[in-house]
Amino acid sequence: QVQLVESGGGLVQPGGSLRLSCAASGSIFSINAMGWYRQALGKQRELVAVITIGATTNYPDSVKGRFTISRDNAKNTVYLQMNSLKPEDTAVYYCNAYPVKWSWGQGTQVTVST
Repeated sequence: QVQLVESGGGLVQPGGSLRLSCAASGSIFSINAMGWYRQALGKQRELVAVITIGATTNYPDSVKGRFTISRDNAKNTVYLQMNSLKPEDTAVYYCNAYPVKWSWGQGTQVTVST
């Protein structure tokens, strides 16, 4: 079973930036598309970024142009650079395969507020 550990969250003002990291155990990381997901309080978890094995990326309109997903297969790590953050980006952020295959990690809290 792959274990996922997210980090890098925090409190940031609107317009600020954060870079999230997700470290995955196991050697199968490099053969899976990966995604970043988020869940705001009282809402369903949603997909915010995908990166394929070949490093093609895709984003929903809500974050397109502001978020960038990347991966380092040698480190079994996927990143999410988040710029121009908005209060509506406040959520717990998780990574997983795309589509979801593994148990969820603990996530990392991102709070965008003045």
